[in-house]
Formats: sequence, structure tokens, C-alpha cells
Amino acid sequence: MADISLDAQGAVQGGVAGGMQTAAPGHSKGDAQDWLSGIEKSNLTPRYYLTIGLFVLQEMFEFYDFFLVGYLVSVLAPSWHLTYGQSAMMLLSSGVGAIVGSLVGGMLADAFGRKMMVWGGGLIFSLGAAGCALIPDGAWILFSILRFVVGFGSIAAVSAQNPLIVEMTPTRYRTFVSSMMVAPVALGTMFAAMISASLLPVIGWRGVAATGAIPIVTSLLIAWIAPESVRWLLSRGRSADARREAAKLLGVPENCVTLPKAIEPTRKPGSLSELFQDQKRFWWVVVIWTGISTGTYGVILWGPTILSQLLKISAHEAAHYFVYASIASFLGRLLFSVLPLYIGRRGAALVGTSVSVLVMLAIVAFHHEFIAGWSVFALLVIFGAAFYSGSFSNMSPYVVEVFPVSLGGRAFGLAQAANGVGKILGPVCLALIAGSNDVVSPKATADAIAPAFLFLATCEFAALIAIFAYRREPHGKPMDIG
Repeated sequence: MADISLDAQGAVQGGVAGGMQTAAPGHSKGDAQDWLSGIEKSNLTPRYYLTIGLFVLQEMFEFYDFFLVGYLVSVLAPSWHLTYGQSAMMLLSSGVGAIVGSLVGGMLADAFGRKMMVWGGGLIFSLGAAGCALIPDGAWILFSILRFVVGFGSIAAVSAQNPLIVEMTPTRYRTFVSSMMVAPVALGTMFAAMISASLLPVIGWRGVAATGAIPIVTSLLIAWIAPESVRWLLSRGRSADARREAAKLLGVPENCVTLPKAIEPTRKPGSLSELFQDQKRFWWVVVIWTGISTGTYGVILWGPTILSQLLKISAHEAAHYFVYASIASFLGRLLFSVLPLYIGRRGAALVGTSVSVLVMLAIVAFHHEFIAGWSVFALLVIFGAAFYSGSFSNMSPYVVEVFPVSLGGRAFGLAQAANGVGKILGPVCLALIAGSNDVVSPKATADAIAPAFLFLATCEFAALIAIFAYRREPHGKPMDIG
């Protein structure tokens, strides 16, 4: 990939084969698109790769911190004698924080830039995650508050990070690269399972919770190294800043990059009401992300507890099973990074949600069964992770690509707000079905599995219908700056 060009960052004078034609007079979006296309023959630079590497680490840690709570609660629920309602509050508080963080982060990313929200949100969620290790025993309310902070910071960062990746990557490589960037999420969940399985018995839940401070380092490195989105700068009419950032990313003097024609911003950024003006696209985002998130997080967050109660095993033994589920999720994200290249974003989304519905219905029917000593419930969760979790590699950039750059942060923020609703509905559904005031027990858990997973399958099916109804395909098409 050494010769890949970066179409989002500018035109290098005299250094691009064939040169670049001078843009016609006037402040038009066409001029800006001409300027962007002028760098198609420029090579990617070490700073680009380093930025991508830092984003990979950051996103991995964001979801490591986020999913670690499932294993912590599986330890704390029995030892603190928590009810289903209290346990669900500890699980869903990060989902509430994610809703607030996604909307705030998306608005700020469109108003003030992508980069600030990426590293700033990273610092917030790291400090919140580390703080959980310092609370007194039994303080489930304080634990829930800190998990709110984790949810707020992590998804505020994600709401800016995904648009930044999409906007700084060449159009012809955007589908693959932007999808692959979501794969580290599965590594984060895998490491959460591995750390919990191996270290919970050794350093206890407080030591495991303290590992949440690690992303402070990556956040500071991103603040130092990562570029701002040149497409976003152009959408705000900041052509001089766009040229400066293009020069930095390309590793050339600023005077070697042509100054693009300015775009006069049509509106001040920041209002969520702009998204609602296109109601079809608005509700498409809401239904899809609420549906797939409810199904996915219902399995991931309650999965360790369900498995430990169903099989009557310890929390760290249940975590071993979810290491396999995390590996399947990672492989699924690789699959859904390649699949859109052949059948498009929409086709890949239909495949992912269809299989997810079938897997969850199979859990309803066969969760009590065993095959060769393996729990069918565990096997289906592991296999299904490749689809209900793996398909996020396709869905995350899909949302950004169907909106113009000027709305990219808020569009992805809306998706993550719906994602946050799913993070709440998933854990709450089992708690309500099992009885929120009942203490977590094997019998109550077993009785709740069938109705809970029927509900999760229904949510995935709603997302499937929405994907089928909206036929726009962004794969291989340039983004609208406007």
C-alpha cells in the first residue's frame, strides 16, 4: 500500500504526477473537491500510519474499558449481594453516559473539530475507569456514576474518531480501511475477557479495574501527533488551516501545497435539528443502531453472568468462554471489512443482521442443550459474535458515509446515542424479565433466557427491516463536503 494516495488532504505542487489544474474562480464546493482530488497521486506518509496506529490503540482501549464492567459485575453482584436491578444499574450507567457523550461529542466535533474530541474524550473515560478501583466495597451507586463517566468519554471520542478516519482516507480505500479500524473493538473485548479470566483471581477486581488508566498515554500522543480533518476544515471555510494540516500530514512544507478555494459555510454547526430535517435518514440511523446495539450488548454485558449461573461456574471461568467469543468477534470484523468490497455496505449489513436474528432464535430454542460436553448456549454466543458484533465494522463507517462532512459528527453522534439506548435496553431486558428485585441466581437466570433472547432477536429484526428499506449505497463514492 506504499503508493496509495490520500484524496482528503490537498494537492502537492510539483510533486504529483500530472500536476493539478487550477480551480476556477469562485468559492464553490466543486473547487474544494477539485483540490481534494489533486492529491490522489500523493503517497501516504509515516504520520498517517502513526495516526491510524494510535487510533487503533485508542479504540481498543475505549471498548476494553467499556466491556470490562461485565466481568466486574459478575464478581461484585454475588459478593455485594446485589439485586438484578442494582446490577443492571451498574451495567447500564455507562450506556446512559454514552448517550449524553455521543450527542455532546458529535456536536462539538462538528463545531470545533474532530481531533479535540478524540483525545479529550480519551482522557475522560480513562480517569473514570481507573476511579472505579478506588471506591469502597458495596458502593454500587458510586460505581454506577463512574461508569457513566466512562460511557460519556469513550463515546464522545468515538463520535469524532470515526468521522476523522473516514474523512482522512482515500475514497478508493475508504470502505476497507474505515471498516478495518472498527476491528480493534473486538480486540478490546477480547483483552477484557483475557485479563478478567487470568488476573481476577490474582489481583482482584480492583487491580483489574485500575488497568483502565492505560489509555491516558494514547490520548496524549493523539493530541500531539494526529491531524485535524482537512475535509472538516474545508466544510467550515478554513482553507488556510486545511492547507497547513495537509502539509503536516504529507510531510512537506506548507508552501508546497496549493491554497484551496474557500467554501462559505451555509450554517453554523452544532444543531441536532439539522439531522431531523431528513427524517427518512434520521429514523434509519435510530432504528438500525438501537436494534443491533440492543441485541449485541444484551449478549455481551449479561453473557458472563448468564453463563456462570447457567453452568454453575465461577466468573473467571465464564470469562474464558468469552475469550473465544471475542476472537470470533474479531474474525467477524475482518469478514465485514472485506465483504462490503464485493456486495456493498447495504448488502453486508443485510447479511450481518439476518444471521444475528437466526442465532438469537436458536439460543431461545436450544440454550439448555449440550454438544460433546459444550453448552449450546456458549457455542451459539461464540458463533453469533462474528455477526452481531462483527457487523459493526461495516455499520460504523456506513453511517458517516451517507451524510455530508458538515453533519458527520452529529450523524455518528446520533448513531452512538441510539447505540447507548441499546446498551441500556440489552441489560435491562433480562433484569426486567427475571425480576429486577430478585437476587441473581441460577434458576432466575435460566427462566429468563428464552424470553430475553426473543426480545433481542426482535430488535435485530427491526434493524434488518430498516436496512432493507433504505437503498442508498456509499461504497466507492466521494463524500459530500457540504
